[in-house]
Amino acid sequence: MKDLVIGGKKFTSRFFLGTGKFASKEQLKAALEASGTELITTALTRVHEENAAEDDILGVIDRSKVEVMLNTSGARNADEAIRIAKIGKAAGYNWIKIEVHPDARYLLPDPIETLAAVKECAKLGMVVLPYINADPVLARHCEDAGAAAVMPLGAPIGSNRGIRTRDMIEIIVEQSHVPVVVDAGIGLPSHAADAIELGADAVLANTAVAAAGDPVKMAKAFNLAIQAAELAITARPPSVRSTASATSPMDIFK
Repeated sequence: MKDLVIGGKKFTSRFFLGTGKFASKEQLKAALEASGTELITTALTRVHEENAAEDDILGVIDRSKVEVMLNTSGARNADEAIRIAKIGKAAGYNWIKIEVHPDARYLLPDPIETLAAVKECAKLGMVVLPYINADPVLARHCEDAGAAAVMPLGAPIGSNRGIRTRDMIEIIVEQSHVPVVVDAGIGLPSHAADAIELGADAVLANTAVAAAGDPVKMAKAFNLAIQAAELAITARPPSVRSTASATSPMDIFK
């Protein structure tokens, strides 16, 4: 597989981890270590100075090894997302995951507002990764607007349903000139492996790990599953066939 480079930074791990929903900072720290991740995403409120005393998430993150990407979760339009991004940039965070979802029931991203936010944040010189519907046309527009990667959903956030948008993700992978990170709906390590086998460059999960009975074991399982998918791809698996192919000679009794 080609090297994974986003915003000029090379990643060896293709598993990115969200930090919401963990029961404690200690649990998060252990899960981070087990996951092998080199990029985490977190809401601005969790790193904002006013909340540092009660929720010091940065205290368990080694920023020399793990990139911190703020997200605009909660933003209902581009203006709100841009405001969050500017606050984060002023605080020293240059990576931003654009999330604009006005519908609280399904948390589906607003394509028009998302694209507007991508354009403005890219102009600010930020490393922008937009969370989008699995829409190949929108993915190209985001890329043209300056996105460092695109993050199409596999299924609605937190649904754990796996990749329900595989046909569209395959098109995005085929057409994209920036990395493709499958985000949302990933519920099992096998779903993450599936994304890598589809050609995605990385996978981001949160609920599947944080809400598991044993988040640390689940983080490790995701880590191993993605490594296994990478290894399988580099092993050059045989092509898919529409007919059977015998594994032993068929003329042995002739």
